[in-house]
Amino acid sequence: HVQLVESGGGSVQAGGSLNLSCAVVRSWSTNSKYCMAWFRQAPGKGREGVAAIDSDGSTLLADSVKGRFTISKDNAKNTLYLQMNRLKPEDTARYYCAAETNPTRCRLRDFGYWGQGTQVTVS
Repeated sequence: HVQLVESGGGSVQAGGSLNLSCAVVRSWSTNSKYCMAWFRQAPGKGREGVAAIDSDGSTLLADSVKGRFTISKDNAKNTLYLQMNRLKPEDTARYYCAAETNPTRCRLRDFGYWGQGTQVTVS
């Protein structure tokens, strides 16, 4: 059973930076394909995909964060990161880490494993 634990959220002024982490506490087999992503949800709004990464290293970023956010994964530490620079008030949301090992669900961006989230507030 995969377990994801996010950290690194906080309050920051506009223009500042934060680096979110998602530790994969109980992981999948080292040789398994996987996909991981960061989502966010602001109060009163729907969940929004922010960034994704596949086991082949390919990444995808939402247009709203391109040029400001970077997604990466340290396989040795089994940790996913989201480096967020030049933060804006509209980036305020709870950020969630998600993962999936089923190839079909990865293609559909249908993630089966989720963390509890970490709050990011930009003022």
